[in-house]
Amino acid sequence: MTPGGIGANLPSMRSNRRQLQLPERLRRSIQDQQERSEVLISIIQLVIVTIFGLLYLLAPKTFGQDADFAPVPWVLTLYLLFSLVRLRLALLRRLPDWMLYLSAVADIVLLLGLIWSFHLQYEQPPSFYLKAPTLLYLFIFISIRALHFDPRFVIATGISAATGWICMVLYVVLQDPVDNMVTRDYVEYMTSNSVLIGAEFDKVVSILMVTGVLALALQRARSLLFESVIEGSAARDLSRFVPQEVARKVIHSEEGAITGKGEVADCSILFTDIEGFTAISESLAPEALIEALNRYFELVAKPIADNGGVISQFQGDAILATFNLPRPDAQHAASAVRAALEIQRVVDGIEFADGVYFNTRVGINTGRVVGGLVGSGDRVGYTVHGDNVNLAARLEQLNKDYGTRIVVADSTRERIAPGLFEFRELGDTSVRGLNRPVKVFTVTPAAN
Repeated sequence: MTPGGIGANLPSMRSNRRQLQLPERLRRSIQDQQERSEVLISIIQLVIVTIFGLLYLLAPKTFGQDADFAPVPWVLTLYLLFSLVRLRLALLRRLPDWMLYLSAVADIVLLLGLIWSFHLQYEQPPSFYLKAPTLLYLFIFISIRALHFDPRFVIATGISAATGWICMVLYVVLQDPVDNMVTRDYVEYMTSNSVLIGAEFDKVVSILMVTGVLALALQRARSLLFESVIEGSAARDLSRFVPQEVARKVIHSEEGAITGKGEVADCSILFTDIEGFTAISESLAPEALIEALNRYFELVAKPIADNGGVISQFQGDAILATFNLPRPDAQHAASAVRAALEIQRVVDGIEFADGVYFNTRVGINTGRVVGGLVGSGDRVGYTVHGDNVNLAARLEQLNKDYGTRIVVADSTRERIAPGLFEFRELGDTSVRGLNRPVKVFTVTPAAN
């Protein structure tokens, strides 16, 4: 294998994201969050009805001893039962849209029914309930609908609240044709049970304005949420084609995924290959071969990642990994050797197909390389380049000559503290492409 760039189709996310439609898996993720929010909404409703119940218990009762009907306990009991049923359905994830609309209307009807009952409880004319501060709970019911992150239910609740309050006012005005209780005197309104139409109009306008502003803000936030979900999903998908560190830089970059900008650093390069893979591939069916390779790559990738390495390429049966680029690692030489030894341990004795075992050969070199995105147009990939990368690939091939599994360049060995591993010198060797001999070693774990 000749080390070079491996391409992946990476769409220009920042220019095309507004055109993207949410895939089903992302819609399910958002729906799951919304269903969780309905549980929270139901809990808040239970808290509210509990508060109502406590206030009723503490408030003085004005009903006579011979009163046949006390409406408030009935309304509170009905509301409590409704909230418990709603919570149960929310926990079971059985709240379809029509049920949510119905719930929004029912919340308002029950609250307004409670407010309406105040004039009976305190034996006052109907206009009495129009001044009840419990009206403020309408705004709570409107606002908690924002937890679902869908402006439709905020609007439904707000319109229900405004319509319901208008009906409450009409009931007061039309209840007694002889005296409709309407006044234009603000002082009289504040000090009596008179009705000031302008004040009730202000309440309705406030309800509708709060509903409109909240729905507008929610719609804008919802758009940002979808865009964020798309970008987050794209970042996760992108990290499957390029190292996570590179994907993170691309997502947060103002320029996006562009080529031509490289990062130069000293790093340790680990190159792996499977011994006799050509013969093995000819003996396996294509499906079995792919399955075996995927299982092999999964096993090999873990020691690399656990030791701070980043896989830059999968190509054929080979892996190119780097340590200290793009993920910083001051002890990158030791990390690369440790990963190579763990790779040998995890694949040893594993049967990847019927009677098929993979013997992994590794070459490790340390030196200066350049890493970055390469390609053209929308097709780019991350890779590392330089003579030191090529040398790591050549060292892997030397395992055939020395009968070893791991060949390490002296440039790597000299950067590792003594005693960490046992190095055995293999000698000086000429490597194609270099005009100088390279001293090479094989390595085993240090004796305890």
